[in-house]
Parts: sequence; structure tokens; C-alpha cells
Amino acid sequence: MEAIRPVPRTLLRDRAYAAIRDAIVAGEIEPGAVVRDADLAERLGLSRAPVREAFSRLVDEGLLESKPQSYTRVTPLVAADVRDAAAVVGALHELVTRVAVPRLAAAHITAMRAANERFAAAVGAGDVDAALGADDELHDVLVRVSGNRAAAATVARYTPLIRRLERQRFAEGGSCRSAGLHERLIDACAAGDVDGAVRVTAEIWRGLEELAD
Repeated sequence: MEAIRPVPRTLLRDRAYAAIRDAIVAGEIEPGAVVRDADLAERLGLSRAPVREAFSRLVDEGLLESKPQSYTRVTPLVAADVRDAAAVVGALHELVTRVAVPRLAAAHITAMRAANERFAAAVGAGDVDAALGADDELHDVLVRVSGNRAAAATVARYTPLIRRLERQRFAEGGSCRSAGLHERLIDACAAGDVDGAVRVTAEIWRGLEELAD
């Protein structure tokens, strides 16, 4: 029984945060919906404390809004907020791309190509979750290789705001990102073309800023 230890409180908080964030991004909890810590704690099989901590983090990240002693609810999908988030996240992706490209190994390029193949297949099948998951995997290669923890944390913080809009566009039958653009990015990375990779990265994220308009 020595292997069984109490689950750290931070893990419960993170579990609650991830579950609620994903439900908001996926639209399972709709914009404007009031959320209650007791209800979500019961659904997640947790106590109210980690759920309240998750609420606080989600308010800070712009997915929830709260009025003390009144309500906590999902924020509306505001174009200006998405545009601002895309500008910040895009600039950081340009930064990590510039740093990462000279460090990429063949295995990294292979992983990016495989992720893009999954992305294209998922878009063709209309599988939103798989498409956005593959997109994350592709870009995360560059984030990881750059080794910039501050950039990684900021990207993780603001990407959910963008994902909400992308999911809406997917639901409407559109696609927010292009497998062709990804392929151009990967080719530039494979060639060690730092400036070319940064240009394509800027184009990808500029498209998301324009999407918010």
C-alpha cells in the first residue's frame, strides 16, 4: 500500500481547470452560461475547492467572468479579444520558430509532417477535435525545441480564446488553418530557412487575426 499516496491538491485544481476549459472551448458550456462550483464539482467528482481555484484561473484567462456574490459565467465570444490573443500568440510563435529552426532534427520534421497529415485528414472528415489536436502537435514541436518556457506558458494561456472561434468556424463548415500553409512551414523548417519559416508562421497567425474581424 506504500505506492498509494494522496493526490496533490495542485493536480486536482489542474484537473478541474483542464476539464472546464475544454468544455468552454468546445462549446459544451455555452457563452453566457452561468457556472456553479457545486454543480461542476459534483460532475467532476471533486470537492468545490479545486473547482473554485479553476474558476479563478479561467477568469484571469478571459474564459469566465465573475461578479462577487452574484454569478460566474462564460464570457461571450468577443472578436476584439480573439484578435488581441491571436496577435500575441502569433508573435510568440514567430519568436520560437526563429529560435527553433536551427535546432530541428530529422525526427522533429517527421513529427511535424505526421501531425499535418493527421490535420488534413481530420479537416476532410470534419473532425474538429482531431484537427485542432493535430494542429497543436505540429506547432508544439517548435515551441518545445525553442526551450522558451515563458513563450510556452503564454501561448498555453491565450490559445483557448482563439480555439473557441476556430471551433465555431469549423462548425459552420469552414477551416481556419490550411494544411498547405503548414506544408510550406515544414518545408522551410526542413531546409533550415529561418526567415522563410517565420514568414509562413506570420501568415498563419495573421489569418487568425483576420478571422476575428
